[in-house]
Amino acid sequence: MTGATVNDEALAEPLRSRWSPTFFDDTETLDRAQVTTLLQAARWAPSAGNSQPWVFLVAERGSGTRAALEEHLSRGNAWVRRPAVVLLGCTQVGPDPAAPPSGKPAKDPAYAHHDLGQAAAHLTLQARTMGLDAHQFSGFDKDAVAAALDLPDHVRLLTGIAVGHRGDPAAAPEAEREREAKPRTRKPLDEVALVRWGEAW
Repeated sequence: MTGATVNDEALAEPLRSRWSPTFFDDTETLDRAQVTTLLQAARWAPSAGNSQPWVFLVAERGSGTRAALEEHLSRGNAWVRRPAVVLLGCTQVGPDPAAPPSGKPAKDPAYAHHDLGQAAAHLTLQARTMGLDAHQFSGFDKDAVAAALDLPDHVRLLTGIAVGHRGDPAAAPEAEREREAKPRTRKPLDEVALVRWGEAW
């Protein structure tokens, strides 16, 4: 697969072959068991104090949830209309007024954002083990989608994860074929692994 591997054979699958395509098969569907497995992978992600602050809104093609998302996509994310399912990642950033008081202070929302990221990563890697591809994205009007889907004030919509099978690259517009063919790149380790700021590990 062009652009789908990294030059580090020590990495385990599915880390080695994971990437984020934009040209998905726009005819396929995922069955309920497949989507459930993806959500179970997210469900078992670690979280601060086992708080599990995340919620995923399931936006299957043709659903009202998907329509609400597609109405508010950024121009560069028109490709999000193609995948079989999109999972919208939300996280709790304040106390739930409907929950009984626990006597504990609300957790720092920064942890909730981190924990949603872990759940999204688990879901993305699970997709790869199932022969599916996943592309995380943020290019949409989150406030408008949150309002359309009745999210309460203590929950924040952050990102989406498009999941499905890649479409035939030959059928993609030229600009998308070029984007799909670009090799994956990452910063070198000496920029991200430090012993103190400015000093590589």
